Amino acid sequence: MRFLTAAAAVAATFGLSPAFAQDDRADWPSSLTVGTASQGGTYFIYGTGLAGLISQNLNVNASAEVTGGPVQNATLVETGDHQIGLVTMGPAYEAWTGNSELAPGVEHKSLRALFPMYQTPFEAVALQSSGIADVTDMAGKRVSVGPAGGTAATYWPRFFEVLGIEANISYSGANDATGQVKDGLIDAFAFAAGVPISAFAQIAAENPVNIFGFTDEQLAQILEAMPEVAEFEVPGGLYQGFPDSHKTVAMWNFAVAHQDMPESLAYEITKLVMDGNEAMMQIHATAAETIPENADKNSFMTYHPGALRYFDEKGIEIPAELRD
Repeated sequence: MRFLTAAAAVAATFGLSPAFAQDDRADWPSSLTVGTASQGGTYFIYGTGLAGLISQNLNVNASAEVTGGPVQNATLVETGDHQIGLVTMGPAYEAWTGNSELAPGVEHKSLRALFPMYQTPFEAVALQSSGIADVTDMAGKRVSVGPAGGTAATYWPRFFEVLGIEANISYSGANDATGQVKDGLIDAFAFAAGVPISAFAQIAAENPVNIFGFTDEQLAQILEAMPEVAEFEVPGGLYQGFPDSHKTVAMWNFAVAHQDMPESLAYEITKLVMDGNEAMMQIHATAAETIPENADKNSFMTYHPGALRYFDEKGIEIPAELRD
């Protein structure tokens, strides 16, 4: 009786459906893991906050785990090692179709979409003293592209190839890479994360830096060669010393789960996040895009039945080909 009373209180406080207190939770796990990315990036902040909300509101012990990012997260969910993974849709599509760099030839068809997160823009940072203020300036330079297996590590080398730039690429977490930039161990850090990127904000507050994306000419080349990305404008004022906006490209992010996640749990997680935008915004400003209307940004991955139940209740149209 005590549990039912607590569940009802949670439902009333956080706007959860009455079904939360009534659903059969016998098949719910006592704990679950959310795959994020390196510390200093937006995935780690967003995923840690998501795990906290799940733990506080659904009586499931959820924890965030540092990973190599979306490529690894997709495979960890596919294998059942993680119950939830944060992924960008480019690497997710490659995993879905069996073209993952981590597990080539393995179609990750156990993945199920839960909810849209936000867009991930690609940005680079370098000390002003390096003379690097444009992507072309990174030719022949030492450039970290984030942790191996992450979105940045997958796509920045492809951008360089499209633009005919040969950089000396290395891999490291966001905090480590910004430290290497400050110490002169590398010349630039090319990354991808929801803005503002916390590691970029920190280095900009402490050092004269250049933060940049792509010129109009570079954008045209990339967009023609890589339809999985879209043009994005980073607002001005996000980083100290950068009042003006700049252009780059971005990918959408989604939270995904394994198809075997209980339907009622997937429903409550999706509802918790989609109906709790204010709480999500307190975790990170990128959650402004974590809203039901952005469910249409997934064009290939089947939705989890629990997530479908939520979107159907909200009147969000999900195409037949994305339903089990």
